[in-house]
Amino acid sequence: MKAEIRPPAIAHSPLEQRVRLEGVSWQQYESLLSTLSEDFPALRLSYLCETLEIMTNSPLHEELKTLIGMLIEAYFQETRTRFHGIGSATFRKATKQRGLEPDECYCIGERKELPDLAIEVVLSSGVVDKLAIYEGLGVAEIWVWEAQKFTLYHLRPDGYEQIASSELLPDCDINLLAQHIQPQNQFDAVMDYRDKLRQQS
Repeated sequence: MKAEIRPPAIAHSPLEQRVRLEGVSWQQYESLLSTLSEDFPALRLSYLCETLEIMTNSPLHEELKTLIGMLIEAYFQETRTRFHGIGSATFRKATKQRGLEPDECYCIGERKELPDLAIEVVLSSGVVDKLAIYEGLGVAEIWVWEAQKFTLYHLRPDGYEQIASSELLPDCDINLLAQHIQPQNQFDAVMDYRDKLRQQS
């Protein structure tokens, strides 16, 4: 029996808009992914067990996630850490009824089917539990940038555990990284971060 999409719940903020749809089947989700990715590539879709969140990103959100990506890649380059960047590709598992697009994500070492590290920028409250989606996908570590700080989570057998420092990148000073998230001053922030990393080495 085909699932009936129930009326949407809409969350507004000055920065972003989110729409939640209930009763969305996996087939409907995949159909929306195909249609919206072509016509509205800026939209982000998060799917968890028949609940779908459709989100628009603000310019600030995009500046923050881009800068965080540049800083992380600077860390990889300065420390000669092999990585493979995947950006905001869509990851989904039909068997787990989960799918989303991270803000940024990386494989540590060589390219893999799923990223080891995902970055999420949060400027407004979501309506779908993204950690539950990431858990179903099996992503090892999530860094969430919210309220001017990072919160880190590492996947354990019974779910995500909040951690004080990265287990994937144990030598990465997360506080130093956070100090350089200055979206209004991207170039100088990245160059200064590179200088600090070189001084540490």
